[in-house]
Amino acid sequence: MRIDRLDVVLRARSGWEAMELGSALARRHARAVWGSWLLASAPLFLLFNALGWWLDAFGWAWLAMWWCKPLFERAPLYVLSCGIFGEPVGALAALRAQRHWGNSGFWGYLGWRRFSVLRSLCLPVNLLEGNAPGQRGPRRRAVAAGVAGSALVLTVTCMAFEAVLVSGTIGAVFMFMPLDLMSESWRAAWDMIGQDTPAWAQLGFNLACWLASVMIGPFFVGAGFGLYLNRRTQMEAWDVEIALRRLRDRLLPAASTLALLLCLALPLASAPAHAQDPDAEPARALGKPSDLASDDGDDAPAVDPANTAATIFGSTPVDTAGFRQAVNRAFEDPLQRPTRQVTHWKPIEQAEKKKKEDKQLQSDSSNQAERKPRKDGIAWLARLAEWGLWGLLGILLLVLLLTARLWLPWLRGSGRRKAEAAPSVVEEAVELPAVLPPDVATQAGLLWDQGRPRQALALLYRASVRTVGERSGIALPPGATEAQCLRASRRMPDASDRELFARIVRMWQYAAYAGQLPSRGDFNTLADALRQQYRWQA
Repeated sequence: MRIDRLDVVLRARSGWEAMELGSALARRHARAVWGSWLLASAPLFLLFNALGWWLDAFGWAWLAMWWCKPLFERAPLYVLSCGIFGEPVGALAALRAQRHWGNSGFWGYLGWRRFSVLRSLCLPVNLLEGNAPGQRGPRRRAVAAGVAGSALVLTVTCMAFEAVLVSGTIGAVFMFMPLDLMSESWRAAWDMIGQDTPAWAQLGFNLACWLASVMIGPFFVGAGFGLYLNRRTQMEAWDVEIALRRLRDRLLPAASTLALLLCLALPLASAPAHAQDPDAEPARALGKPSDLASDDGDDAPAVDPANTAATIFGSTPVDTAGFRQAVNRAFEDPLQRPTRQVTHWKPIEQAEKKKKEDKQLQSDSSNQAERKPRKDGIAWLARLAEWGLWGLLGILLLVLLLTARLWLPWLRGSGRRKAEAAPSVVEEAVELPAVLPPDVATQAGLLWDQGRPRQALALLYRASVRTVGERSGIALPPGATEAQCLRASRRMPDASDRELFARIVRMWQYAAYAGQLPSRGDFNTLADALRQQYRWQA
């Protein structure tokens, strides 16, 4: 495998970063990944549900689709494994490759390994590495070591997402139910699930589960493939190998030039040294420039026999003067004698011990006599500052005691004052006569004058509901809600009747539920309009 052709940046990542890398790869090759999953699973979905319809066993169809999930994960994994090497593969090409790719180590995931929670991590080991049957188990355990927790979290998270999508699809059906029919719809749905579920409901549930797996499954495969790549990078140091290969590629163009320079430098390195005059004086000591004596000086230091040129170079004649010059130039280089400042942290006990030793070494009595008055002065200043602080504290306490009559009552009352309880809202019960009077508008006006506006509006609303039932031909129950009355009012042929009833319903709701009563003028106007439009007696 040519890892230098990888189309991703390899480095040691955490489990979460590795899963994010796999998800990014799935999004990069989204068309091929989701297309191959859809093309691989759609025929089996139609086949299993057709058999379930014929045998009246849609539950087995759902179970068969769930059991065959590893079969659908092969094609997306093939797309991702080729895509990281810069070889894009289409959905149809990925399906055609399934006939001869990864068949030897796969069938266990449709059998005893179907319930493995590490399938997303271990499936690439069997399909991509092609190990012998005896090596697959140790290889899977080695790859799963250290990232088994991340693979488990990935499996549980994807299962939770699929469950959320399926339950959300079912809940979306009830969102289109009218509010008044919601209770009956839930009761009917519960009876349908518990007793005799129709075929269309079972087929819809299977369809929702299949679509949820189509949406979440490729992310599951991609995240597991990212964990697999990261684990291989950690175990085999792929990132280091790639860096070394790139370094070799950069040095190869200059290899011929370096070889030529080396060939030219070899004759120069093997050239004989200059012969030394045998009559010259013996060589002086070799060492640092500060250790070398001048040639004309009489007080030259003693020469160590081990440092003479004869001892170092043997019988080979050398130019000691040139060698000394080279040594001098080397020691003159600032890089050979660098200076730097090093700070060491020491325990405080050592510092105190060193201070005590320094004090003991100071035997000069005059210095000790000078320091003793200074120490006594500092002690007196510290004592004076302490007395001053105590004095300030006493003054503060005295001020607090003298002003206690000002702040003590406020302090006693703070935090104890309770907020006044809001007066309870007393609502008068609406009591209407069993039989409505013939002059409804007049009676409602009398109730308003008596200070009972809610009673007056309730009387107008009830009489309007009776008129709606008469003109629409719908018998409304005694406990009909405002919404049911409004729906019944739409059956009245006259548009002005419908608008007027909506007006009285709105005014009644504001008064009954929001506590907002209309003015007396608005009430009189509405009562007159109802009397004229609905032909009530005056």
